[in-house]
Amino acid sequence: MKVCVIIPTYNNAKTLGSVINDVSAYTKNIIVVNDGSLDETEKILSELPFLNIISYKKNVGKGWALRQGLKRATELGYLYAITIDSDGQHFAKDLAAFLEKLETEKNAIIIGSRNMNQESVPGKSSFGHKFSNFWFKVETGINAPDTQSGYRLYPLQPLNKIKFLTRKYEFEIEVLVRAAWRSVKIESVPVSVYYAPKATRVSHFRPFKDFTRISILNTVLVLITFLYIKPRNFLSSIFKKETWRTIWHNHLLHPGEPDVVKAASVAFGVFMGIVPIWGFQLVVAIFLAILFKLNKPIVIIAANISIPPMIPLIIFLSFMMGSFWIGDKAIDFSLTNNITLDSIKQNLQQYIYGSITLAIAAGITLGLLTLILLKVFKRKHTITVQN
Repeated sequence: MKVCVIIPTYNNAKTLGSVINDVSAYTKNIIVVNDGSLDETEKILSELPFLNIISYKKNVGKGWALRQGLKRATELGYLYAITIDSDGQHFAKDLAAFLEKLETEKNAIIIGSRNMNQESVPGKSSFGHKFSNFWFKVETGINAPDTQSGYRLYPLQPLNKIKFLTRKYEFEIEVLVRAAWRSVKIESVPVSVYYAPKATRVSHFRPFKDFTRISILNTVLVLITFLYIKPRNFLSSIFKKETWRTIWHNHLLHPGEPDVVKAASVAFGVFMGIVPIWGFQLVVAIFLAILFKLNKPIVIIAANISIPPMIPLIIFLSFMMGSFWIGDKAIDFSLTNNITLDSIKQNLQQYIYGSITLAIAAGITLGLLTLILLKVFKRKHTITVQN
């Protein structure tokens, strides 16, 4: 299956040898990245000739070590890489679980999900686990049970297209989020975990520095999510047939919802899209749709009647409608020449009266039209089924 195991290590000489021996019982496709260790790591590695070793003098960080390991794995022709920590926390026997999952998930990052409810789990690890899962859900919309686990299987080809930025522990968050943004699936398999007693536990995680770096990364990722990723995904979904097919079948043709409710949702959405409460139309529409138990997706779609190409026409018709209320004081506009921001400000009363009138008229008209079309479509569908 062209899978290798990557073991990043920094000053874990006490456990490194046993981790390598355990893994080598399953495979000799092992890449060890010595991230500037100052202990007996080099000596241990020199005694194991089957290893593919990356070693450099200055410690850079776990993220950098993983990036170098993934790069080497690609150069060696592997398609997948399983990363396992060198502190003895993970068990080589769980490699089989990753390979079994890989049989059905060829283009997914597979995370080894630990049981974080054990008594031996340190308090800071439990907090970090929940903190990381929460922000991952915000940034990607995906529920993942253990986004901090370092025991993972990576598909190398999708990751080769991403230029990563981080070098320390936060890389393991960056790689998950940015891969998910590129539609790489995030899957999980249960794995065992061992936390050594506190007196003998070796941890290179620096609570203040590393937590600060992770928090800064999450802040940046959240900003990118709401300013770019979510708008991009929304716009992309608009042009997909599946989106409109889902809306049509699950909402417009929802058999458990009366046609009157659907038509009322269209009418209300159109009304909210035209009524002059600029900047708050969609927010108010969604709130009232929930309050009145209308079909929310239909309301949102209908409210988008005021998209940019329609705005000049809506403003023109609003002034035309407003002229009936203002009477002799009304100003006549042409559709192309006279409507400007200044003219709207100077004749605001005419515009407001007209836009409210237009919103009511358009809402009622399109709502009734929707009701008629739904009745006609269902009648044709019933006749077709009977035949």
